[in-house]
Amino acid sequence: MATPPVPRRRYLRAVKPWLWWPLILMLMYWIAAWSWGQPFMAMPRTTWELARLPPPAALPVPVEGVRAARIADTFGAPRGKDRTHAGVDIFARRGTPVLSATRGIVVSVREGGLGGRQVWVLGPARERHYYAHLQDWQPGLQAGDVVGPGMQLGTVGTTGNARGTPPHLHYGIYGADGAYDPLPLLQAYALQASPR
Repeated sequence: MATPPVPRRRYLRAVKPWLWWPLILMLMYWIAAWSWGQPFMAMPRTTWELARLPPPAALPVPVEGVRAARIADTFGAPRGKDRTHAGVDIFARRGTPVLSATRGIVVSVREGGLGGRQVWVLGPARERHYYAHLQDWQPGLQAGDVVGPGMQLGTVGTTGNARGTPPHLHYGIYGADGAYDPLPLLQAYALQASPR
């Protein structure tokens, strides 16, 4: 016995909801593509881009006017009884601009602890760049700001445990395995920038 044909209306009623899904998905794709390029998505977009980048092989000195050859390698030097130096100290006159060494996102602008006034920047490969002992922060700088290499973060000072020492920036880089010496990266940048 043959099955009776399905009336056309019942067929269209059953298929009609499925016809909307491609349109809804296309609209959602268009909204996502449009919003990804908007200014309010700068932080998530930059975070995604930075996470995909490798760690830098060379970085500029983050203190204006200071050459890498003037920086002593103090990474790992003893500091008191229970810790070692987790960065390098870059000496300069008080108030000298401190610049971001890399593109990144400001994740913290705060004062306290050993670093005094400090800025943390999340950079390529999700490494954290630490700028400490600042005299002051760049006006308006706040967590969530996207910064580029050479953008001013603050000025050289003596806050935190640097009180009583010559003004300097403590600069540290923290990767997945903790702090590592930034001086080789600063020296590599100087070699790339020097005329041959």
